[in-house]
Amino acid sequence: MTWIVRPARESDIDAYHAFALMTGGGFTNLPQNREALAERLAWSARSFAAGISAPDNELYLLFLEEAETGRMGGTAALFSRVGARFPFYSYKLGRVSQTSRELGRTFTSEVLHLVNDHDGSSEVGGLFLHPDVRGGGVGRLLARARYLFIAQHRARFGDRVLAELRGWLDADGGSPFWDGLGARFFGMSFQEADSFNGVHGSQFIADLMPKHPIYVSMLPESSRAVIGRPHDSGLPARTMLAEEGFAYDGYVDIFDGGPTVTARTDQVKTVRDSLALPVAALSDDPALPRALMATGELAAFRAWSGHAARSDSGLILSAGDDAIARLSPNDRVRHVPA
Repeated sequence: MTWIVRPARESDIDAYHAFALMTGGGFTNLPQNREALAERLAWSARSFAAGISAPDNELYLLFLEEAETGRMGGTAALFSRVGARFPFYSYKLGRVSQTSRELGRTFTSEVLHLVNDHDGSSEVGGLFLHPDVRGGGVGRLLARARYLFIAQHRARFGDRVLAELRGWLDADGGSPFWDGLGARFFGMSFQEADSFNGVHGSQFIADLMPKHPIYVSMLPESSRAVIGRPHDSGLPARTMLAEEGFAYDGYVDIFDGGPTVTARTDQVKTVRDSLALPVAALSDDPALPRALMATGELAAFRAWSGHAARSDSGLILSAGDDAIARLSPNDRVRHVPA
């Protein structure tokens, strides 16, 4: 079977909604609301069609599709510029030291500051893979296709890129972090707040969240224990992000306390190491190395996993890879080692 990553279409709504229902909640970029998902598909369609030369609140949705059957295997998202419509809030975990000469003691406390430090950055998120197709490198293809898309359309993205990992949730889908902090100011459960944010955006955070620093020591132990801790299901995603060069620097999600990781866009491994070359030849050599490839721009973009090697005249592709059937000689293909 051949898996292709391609831009979303508004007709993908049924698959998109099915994916959202599989998440179990707490997935802000994949809300369990069909109307909100349809609006995101329309937003994505407008973004792919926009004639722009700089990021300005675009959403690019990608879908993983089995070429032979049309079966949908997953979805992922890229936001060109967070904070363009609503402020993008994070908590920054810092430290405050205080000294008493009379007592001869110094106390250091961890403090959460509500900040907008990431406004203007791009974001990768919304990565979801159908349980039936997990394993075998398919998730890695979907995740890295986002960076190939950035490299193919570099001017449409910011100088920094972030990813928010879903925070740790209990067996009932509740968030200990939210229960110890946000719930006290919003009068709603984590599921209610997260669903509202997924549909309406985060302006209500600005309206109701206290602007003063929050001393971590004043939170319940159950809340303190999950600050910066990703959900168990997000550990593979964190590993892949680390391999791309993303790092955690004390920023956490305001809803569930999950870690936010960031990188310089041009230093993301797949962006940095990928190269667009013309197709030079097809080869039957079984020793050609594995590679991730992409071609086309905007709505014509597609990415796949195959075999390729660089040569002085361009890219040598495996004649046995089904995904190259639509390529013509001298077509330019972006390539990065798998």
